Amino acid sequence: MSNASVQVYPGLSEKSGWPLVKKPHPPFYFGGFAACAANFFTHPLDLLKVRLQTTHGAGGGLAPVVRAIFAQQGVRGFYNGISAAVLRQLTYSMARFATYEELKKQLAFDGALPFYRMALAGIAAGAVGGICGTPADIVLVRLQNDGALPAAQRRNYANAFDGLLRIGRAEGPRGLFKGAVPNVSRAMLMTGSQLCSYDGFKQLLQTTGWFGDGLGLHFSASLLSGFVATTITSPFDVVKTRVMNAGPQSPYRNMAQAMALIVREEGVRALYKGWLPSFTRMAPQTILTFIFLEQFRNVYWSSYATRNRVRYD
Repeated sequence: MSNASVQVYPGLSEKSGWPLVKKPHPPFYFGGFAACAANFFTHPLDLLKVRLQTTHGAGGGLAPVVRAIFAQQGVRGFYNGISAAVLRQLTYSMARFATYEELKKQLAFDGALPFYRMALAGIAAGAVGGICGTPADIVLVRLQNDGALPAAQRRNYANAFDGLLRIGRAEGPRGLFKGAVPNVSRAMLMTGSQLCSYDGFKQLLQTTGWFGDGLGLHFSASLLSGFVATTITSPFDVVKTRVMNAGPQSPYRNMAQAMALIVREEGVRALYKGWLPSFTRMAPQTILTFIFLEQFRNVYWSSYATRNRVRYD
């Protein structure tokens, strides 16, 4: 065999001599970008959840709502409010993911991060995300529910930014934070249950020996996390949606009064209206968000290692 036919890959042998380092923390915005990517797949389910939650009384099942949207607006009707949904993820999700990762670093001061510290980090991160995301959330709820209103009552926001401007003019700056208390409460429960349960389920599943650090682990942990988060946050989600959709003449004074009024008029089950579409949306949203996030991280770490000629311990 001639020397010309022998292929040599010096990079493979060189890597063994590269120094070992800990993986760097990925950029803070990866969480928001991952949530945006997932949202394009799950937005129709979120719209169905909002329509069901704003239906008063016992009527209005999932099938009639789907038929009504399709009959009135066709397939495009299922993507009403997509601009506000993207804006919401770029504010709410980006803020909560970034805060959660930073707090996890700070709370691992003794080299360990038990579950209760992860939960505290998630709750605090949810509060930050809820405050940042409330204006976009109000526009999103109203855009998604607009098609269910009589033509004379529709707000007809052109897009998310048009909605923000018109709410600010008609209702003042406070109008952009209507429903902030139930929204922040829900965000705290959502982030505290979703992000920390994902990390917790990942650790638990890895101890079984059945899962390596791959797609199967990420899928299973995020599915379980989505179930937990949906069940815990559903009552606050219903109250938040009702308050945000009410407009200037709202029958709701605060979160506690709104929850009590809903239970008195419609029963406790009303607090779980839209649970099925909410979980049907939450499960793939959670799964896709974390899968996208893990892939973003892997690409970043691989690029970082090659660029800086290092290996990870």
